[in-house]
Amino acid sequence: MRLQRFAVLRFFILVLPLLALSSSSVLGQENKSTTQTRDTGVRAGNRVVSSGQKTKVKGIIVRRDADTFAVADDVNDETVVLLTDRTTVRSKGGFLRSGKDYGVTSLLRGLRVEVEGRGNRDGQLVADKVRFDSDDLKTARVVDSRVAPVEDANKRLSGQVEEVGEISRLARDEAGVARNAAGKAHERISALDDYVVQDSANIYFRVNSAVISLEDQRALDELARKTATTKGYVIEIAGFADSSGDVARNRVLSQQRADAVVRYLQESHDIPLRRMVTPFGYGATKPAADNTTPQGRRQNRRVEVKILVSKGMAGSGS
Repeated sequence: MRLQRFAVLRFFILVLPLLALSSSSVLGQENKSTTQTRDTGVRAGNRVVSSGQKTKVKGIIVRRDADTFAVADDVNDETVVLLTDRTTVRSKGGFLRSGKDYGVTSLLRGLRVEVEGRGNRDGQLVADKVRFDSDDLKTARVVDSRVAPVEDANKRLSGQVEEVGEISRLARDEAGVARNAAGKAHERISALDDYVVQDSANIYFRVNSAVISLEDQRALDELARKTATTKGYVIEIAGFADSSGDVARNRVLSQQRADAVVRYLQESHDIPLRRMVTPFGYGATKPAADNTTPQGRRQNRRVEVKILVSKGMAGSGS
């Protein structure tokens, strides 16, 4: 009888802790599943940041959306970062010098960043600070401008092995310190590939000018009014120049034109900078008309402004 009681006691000592552990694991899985099914960008397998937890992550931006981006660390764990109006974006300073302030539009895919903030109830990291090296930003801009122009937003990169190989090649040639990271980032599906063009406008400029005319201001006003009733949108802004003048001057001028449109939309219509993705000056590389005629050159001195909407919001997504 004593041996039987001892056996029963031993059974409870060994089995009850295992039952408790199993129950805790099931509850944990249920909680994690609940968090991941919310429409927050936190996908299955992502790192979930506990609400209120102060966290710092380092890695490569691998997905970019209007208000969020995903950072993959060295072991390929992804953290979804939420941008707010209080998020500060700066380059790192060096010896006896401070960094430079940037807009959130500089947070491109392929950029290596350090993010500090706190978790929210959706498992995202709400960013207080985003820091990066200015050299890494230059690399990210070069790669992004060559392999992911948003005017080709309907073209999905995920099924194109040749473009993925080209991304890796460009990253090796131009990335320097970040070449491997950039290649890894662009092998993933771009968030902008899930957007369609809902509306657009072309803004034209005089020779050697980045000043927006009154007529084109009205065109921007009309475009901005449409965003008030649009959900899940981002605005793509690309500047261009005609072929007159040298290459370096045309690049600078086209960037100034794109920046002028960004400033007008923000100051005149209070459109958040995080809604304007990758303003970039292409110089004379993508002409819309023949540069040999005055009329053609006028059409090439332009900024293309496009309202992009998530395919899911537009009803054309899978």
